[in-house]
Amino acid sequence: MIRCLVVDDEPLAIDIISDYIEKIPFLTLVKSYQNPIEALMAVQNGEADLVFLDVQMPELTGIQFLKIANGKCKVILTTAYQEYALEGYELNVVDYLLKPVAFERFYQAAQKAQQLLCNVAAPLPVETTSSAPTPINNFIFVKTEHKIQKIYLNDILFIEGLKDYISIYTKTERIITLQSMKKMEDVLPEHQFIRVHKSYILALDKIESIERSRISIGDKIIPIGDTYRDGFFKAIESRNV
Repeated sequence: MIRCLVVDDEPLAIDIISDYIEKIPFLTLVKSYQNPIEALMAVQNGEADLVFLDVQMPELTGIQFLKIANGKCKVILTTAYQEYALEGYELNVVDYLLKPVAFERFYQAAQKAQQLLCNVAAPLPVETTSSAPTPINNFIFVKTEHKIQKIYLNDILFIEGLKDYISIYTKTERIITLQSMKKMEDVLPEHQFIRVHKSYILALDKIESIERSRISIGDKIIPIGDTYRDGFFKAIESRNV
């Protein structure tokens, strides 16, 4: 059993990672900390094998934490800022998780830690007749300007990519987050969502009509990009009766 600490100054982020830890049989949560200095003392006392560590914290940054800990435990960094990835890997972190963290991605990182700490062989890929993964959760978390927000997948109509951020349109609101379209495409279950344009991902079950190269969802008309046309119409044909 791998003893884990969660270190993050945002309570909701702690709740998400703690919940993920509880779902994995070979991990056990020892304690969570909002104060990184207290967590560092626990690490130096040998209380943990693995730390899920936020990078941006007021008292002590994750990078500073890593340097002081000096290899006393394994670390998986969790942050919304990709620019810290290179420095983290130079300090020998196990993995680097970008928020919002999907459970599937979290589980992959946990397996890496298990291989390092428990000398467990890497799992073999499992062949399957279906290319569509089954989502473990029916929701995602995204970081907005002031909070981390939970969004149910069934509420999402479509996602629009803009220059430096994306807009997630639900049945009731528009949610803006600093995130890439590629990251959202990787997180969302592909049997439920499809990318139809460099700037649009949409929920298949929210499509109302398709006319030539345009898709209607509510009062929004979404173009179908040439690059995504064949894949989109194949997905539609597979659902025809």
